[in-house]
Amino acid sequence: ELQQKVEETELLKMELQMLETERVRLSLVEEKLMDVLQLLQQLRDLNISKRALGKILLSTLESCRDPQPGKAHLFEVLDTLYHELTACELLQSQPLEKAQSRQALSNPLVISC
Repeated sequence: ELQQKVEETELLKMELQMLETERVRLSLVEEKLMDVLQLLQQLRDLNISKRALGKILLSTLESCRDPQPGKAHLFEVLDTLYHELTACELLQSQPLEKAQSRQALSNPLVISC
């Protein structure tokens, strides 16, 4: 009976470790998603055309068509989209202090429950 309890404890420890790993992964995805949403918000404020935004999205999806082994596909797509958005000419031509002051305001993308 003691051996069974030890085995159950080990199993629970492994499950806890897996849950913690998943929590960290989800936290990273959430951070990247928030970064992408903030960039999209900035581009919307700069009146990016739907065509330009569509090209960015299609370019992202095209470059992530074949998932890389060992890398979470969702995170890979978000990361690629983030880099595509940061390379957007509208954001590059925006004055730095204007972009920083906008980011300093409260985040309109955060939803409180």
